[in-house]
Amino acid sequence: MIAHQVEAIVLRTWPIHEADQIVSLFTRDYGKIKGVAKSAARSRRRFGGALEPMTHVRASYAEKPRQELVRLDSFDIVTSPLSQAVDYGRASALAFYAEVLEETLPDHDPQDAVFRLLVAVLAHTRIESIWMPITYFTIWTTRLMGWLPDLTACVHCGTPFAGSSAWYHQQNDGLFCQAHRPPGSSMLSVESQSLAHRILRSPVPVLAAEPWPRTRAADLRRFGMQALERHIDRRLKSATALHRLSQ
Repeated sequence: MIAHQVEAIVLRTWPIHEADQIVSLFTRDYGKIKGVAKSAARSRRRFGGALEPMTHVRASYAEKPRQELVRLDSFDIVTSPLSQAVDYGRASALAFYAEVLEETLPDHDPQDAVFRLLVAVLAHTRIESIWMPITYFTIWTTRLMGWLPDLTACVHCGTPFAGSSAWYHQQNDGLFCQAHRPPGSSMLSVESQSLAHRILRSPVPVLAAEPWPRTRAADLRRFGMQALERHIDRRLKSATALHRLSQ
């Protein structure tokens, strides 16, 4: 039995038996793991409110070689999503982060850059401002997974966009010029192209200081979410909820 104490973020939980829960946990040092929290529904001393998705914790657990599920012993809360007010929009944003990471991250694969990204956007996901962190998380996750295409030129002919609109399609990787856009494509505005480049070179607090109404970069979010869905080969329920909110 090997004991660990790690920094981690709770992704989701499943009830089993009478009071036990399976927990999917994104750890900073060991990547995504799953474990059993014995009597979690009864023991406030060991877990308290720390099993809420997107809770940042210090987790103590033990693992046996060649055993899929670890034994979760206790969590100490670093930050909790419940420390701030929660409405439908903020809950949808938190669910989006959890669903994306649950679907994209392989088990036991450390992803420090993704962990730091998640901590940064969680700190700025508030009732009054969900669209900036959602956009930032979407574009950067797509980039870190290796799924973000070239944003500067048409994937078909190589023509630089250079201040002109680009086009994207949910079934195709890459951006297209107007002459080579596939039928049923959607437009990515010049403003959103410029914003995507800023996201890739700016920290979260810089962009969080700007006004972010729900209409800002809606096309960029949709572009990034479609890329995620295309590569995981399924629809993201939380992305659908966010799309409705942005209309």
